[in-house]
Amino acid sequence: MSQTMTAMPALTRLAEDEEIFRASVYEFADKEIRPLVRQMDDESKIPRRLIDRLFELNVMGIEVPEEHGGAGGTFFWSVLVVETVSRVDPSVGVLVDVQNTLVINAFLKWGSPAQKATYLPRLASTTVGAYALSEAGSGSDAFALTTRATERGDGFVLNGRKLWITNGNEADVFIVFANVKPDEGYRGITAFIVERNTPGFSVGKKEDKLGIRASSTCELIFEDCTVPRSQVLGDVGKGYKVAIETLNEGRIGIGAQMLGLAQGALDHTMKYTKERRQFGSAIAEFQGVQFQLARAATDIEAARLLVYNAARLRDRGQPFLREAAMCKLFASEVAERVASLAVNLFGGYGFVKDYPVEKLYRDAKIGQIYEGTSNLQLQTIAKQILT
Repeated sequence: MSQTMTAMPALTRLAEDEEIFRASVYEFADKEIRPLVRQMDDESKIPRRLIDRLFELNVMGIEVPEEHGGAGGTFFWSVLVVETVSRVDPSVGVLVDVQNTLVINAFLKWGSPAQKATYLPRLASTTVGAYALSEAGSGSDAFALTTRATERGDGFVLNGRKLWITNGNEADVFIVFANVKPDEGYRGITAFIVERNTPGFSVGKKEDKLGIRASSTCELIFEDCTVPRSQVLGDVGKGYKVAIETLNEGRIGIGAQMLGLAQGALDHTMKYTKERRQFGSAIAEFQGVQFQLARAATDIEAARLLVYNAARLRDRGQPFLREAAMCKLFASEVAERVASLAVNLFGGYGFVKDYPVEKLYRDAKIGQIYEGTSNLQLQTIAKQILT
């Protein structure tokens, strides 16, 4: 083989513009998000002024074309943002994630020209979006929806309730899945664009959660909520395709969130083990501690390879279903392990809120639950490798 052949770049090697972009996002997160992390966790709220700053930084509409006011970037750039922000606070990371990988992605793929012209500029500049699929009896069985959409005149009337909806408190635009033809099962599921001020729609209870507490998780209530036909996203009865295809990308986003969380936990731990002294030495000098840190760093690098690979495949238009499931599964497991190690190595300090790692430990648990549980990811992977 010719030695003059150009070698393929490493998966985790960033192009110059990607490196600069990531550095600018981390600088912002370190200076403007980090000082608020404890307050946001205690108050279970992301301040609106911080959300406005995220819009100003142009990270809430990464893939939105420049003509619609967005960054005109790639999906991989969205993944970089989620990872980098989550390294400081996974609650803010998931706000950015849902906005980019689910809501905007759905508009880009399924929106009509009029819908894109109406909503993409708003989503890129001022408006938070939410993605409303889950219900009380429709979690892992995502298409067992009881929310109904009845045709009436030139529109639909929605009735039902959604649960576990991320960004519920902050959002002004919601992508809502309801069944128009319940007798036809998933073939009746349709995606609707619902504005917050639509009569018959309200945001209900905000959940009091174990982790990612600053990220709002809310119930949505639809009581004779009238939505015009022009607010159908995609075709009537094609909502299941909207959901399946956007959730695949959403899983990469959660993989990035968990990757950033794990890196943040390791950052804190390495710093602490160099400062904490026992028996006359920094504990980072003990081989037992070194080996644990080395294994954590190796796990994180493996998770990063999986996440970046899935994101790059998506940008190249290549199949990524298996890779998305793998990166979400593995990164969520790594996040829990590394956050647990961080608590262990911080000792008693790791168990109190004055230090950051107990929060990351709480935040990590959700990674194995939302956007498809670990068992669902395993099922997806098994189907792909056995077919």
